[in-house]
Amino acid sequence: SRIELCTHVDELEHPTARESLKYAGTTDGLEIHYDGDLPGRSGMGSSSAFTVGLLNALYAYSGRKTSAIELARDSTYVEQQLVKETVGSQDQVSVACGGFNKICFGVDGGVQVENISMPGNMIDRLSTNLMLFYTGIERTASDIAMTYAGSLLEKGKMLKKMGRMVDEGVQLLSEDGDLDGFGELLHEAWVQKSLLSPMISNSTIDDIYSVAKRAGALGGKILGAGGGGMLLLYVPLDRQEPVAQALSELIHVSFNFETGGSQIIFQS
Repeated sequence: SRIELCTHVDELEHPTARESLKYAGTTDGLEIHYDGDLPGRSGMGSSSAFTVGLLNALYAYSGRKTSAIELARDSTYVEQQLVKETVGSQDQVSVACGGFNKICFGVDGGVQVENISMPGNMIDRLSTNLMLFYTGIERTASDIAMTYAGSLLEKGKMLKKMGRMVDEGVQLLSEDGDLDGFGELLHEAWVQKSLLSPMISNSTIDDIYSVAKRAGALGGKILGAGGGGMLLLYVPLDRQEPVAQALSELIHVSFNFETGGSQIIFQS
């Protein structure tokens, strides 16, 4: 745990808290408590969740109403422009909006969020076939992102292919059919993304992934920018016991999908 006692916002050492307070225009006496279920640098979007949650609370405190998209844009501005982190924009949108969405980012900075409509018990079926493991490898997202952010324009064909894979994934989730194709798509995306930068994966992560594949996982992805943190695997139900045993040295993290996004749960 970490405690900061300050008499002025500029004295705050936590850069995101400091810049969020200044951006929201809230500089009078406040007591802010933050609790996280997961460690930082895990690839689960915890940094953006902090920014979105803090700004949402500050806006509610000051009586300002804002939409989920506006909250996401403000949080992105704080992280990218004020804190100067080399991070993307998808985490802020996901946290602010919640749910299963296809998120499109325009060249003009515009954001479109399209909710993915899933038939029947598709969400439960997907959840049942996913396993999440903590690799124990800490990494800073901006450090990883800096290794490929500058060369993205040079890898246009690869990115277009990954974009088409998004559409294929949406189609698989929108149809009441066999979900194993989604796992295979995750593997294809793993191969493509690893070509963006040698730091997205490493020998330790590759070894873990190979073990999981041999034990029965169809595909997976390192969450976040890469380099470590959380590993999400698609594993058919009848292969989950062997995969859990093969990765017994890692922490198996149980999770549920969140549909509500950032919310104010109490306001007095």
